[in-house]
Amino acid sequence: MARRNTTLPPSLKYEALSAITECEVQSIQGYQMMNPGKPMPEPFSPQDFVNLVSLGQQTFHESIMQLADMNCLYTSESPADNDLICTELLVNEEDFFDPRYDYDFTDIDDGTEEFKRGSEPYARPCGWNRIALKVRDKYPDGNRWLGTGPDSWPVSYHGTSVEGAKGIIQSHYKPGNGMGYGRGVYSTPDISTALRYSNTFTSKTTGKTYNVIIQNRINPQRRKIPSETEWLVPVPAGTSFDEQRKIVESAIRSYGLLLREVQHQA
Repeated sequence: MARRNTTLPPSLKYEALSAITECEVQSIQGYQMMNPGKPMPEPFSPQDFVNLVSLGQQTFHESIMQLADMNCLYTSESPADNDLICTELLVNEEDFFDPRYDYDFTDIDDGTEEFKRGSEPYARPCGWNRIALKVRDKYPDGNRWLGTGPDSWPVSYHGTSVEGAKGIIQSHYKPGNGMGYGRGVYSTPDISTALRYSNTFTSKTTGKTYNVIIQNRINPQRRKIPSETEWLVPVPAGTSFDEQRKIVESAIRSYGLLLREVQHQA
């Protein structure tokens, strides 16, 4: 049984989110304390997080501009391609994180012990710390996808490369032969594969460097399996943003951030 996460400083949650989204992420509670009486934008939600990581900053930003749903506190124009990008995001800590499901797997070795989610093997993230996102009761189809029973969805992982702001849909996972399997959201049941695509960041709090990976559940009805280590949720070219968002929300749901300290060799 994994231990509850009591070892990570609270600020690491925001540093990890900042590394993944390539925005400065802070709590709306802290922002309110520093800016009393100032109007607050809509907070960034776990569902927004999935859409931003999957669809990319530009597509996500265009959508919130259209909806007048200002999750981005500040925006700026990219000098490279004149894209508007988020530079700061606010989250409501009580609605975004769920510490009841934080777990410390850093010293866990499952050995030959087997776990399942749905009817498929679940390789637990041994060696990592999980920061849980608050996704329970957030989707209209209930919580069975998040459980451990036969109706639950299998677990996958994905990292976000330095091109993460362009979105997983645009940048893809790449198998060993360098060929992609089509447009869509790629993830993997193998955390060592996800590690190859993970972001790293150096914490201002601890001074240590961490890998960060996203833990997901995948709807097996919406997934293709092009290889043993890669799963694909297809998103056809030309699909509108609303349709892309519906595909993502019905097929892949992130429920945790995984952190692991990078061990530097002497």
